[in-house]
Amino acid sequence: MTDSTLVLRRADNEDLAYAETLLRNNDLPAADVRSKPDCFYVGRRGGERVGVAGLERRSSDALVRSVVVEASSRDRGVGTAIYDALEAEAAASGVETLYLLTTTAAGFFEDRGFEAIERSEAPPAIRGTDEFEALCPASATCLRKRL
Repeated sequence: MTDSTLVLRRADNEDLAYAETLLRNNDLPAADVRSKPDCFYVGRRGGERVGVAGLERRSSDALVRSVVVEASSRDRGVGTAIYDALEAEAAASGVETLYLLTTTAAGFFEDRGFEAIERSEAPPAIRGTDEFEALCPASATCLRKRL
């Protein structure tokens, strides 16, 4: 069941430290959070931060950055609500295709309409992101979803 009270907002300076910590604590890439502050969003429920997601836009394509939820909010639909809000944000801003890399959550994203592709099938602008070039291992699954 999706948490309908979740609000997703672009991260402010205080939220960036939270995003870095939550990402690192879950073994997800956090090295470039401060250098790309416009890419990160924080999910809040009842004013409390419950998760983080990122969207790195490249023209009409975008890279979904890690979607991560506080351990205390897992298994309550929060991850789905954060992802759904992020996808809505992407679509509203003109993104036509989403890409992502994952080592652990392919099933979660496939359930949301993503399909596995070869890394080489991602457009050059997406392949040129830090996430593709350095932050995610070559063994990560590449996924795509057309909006």
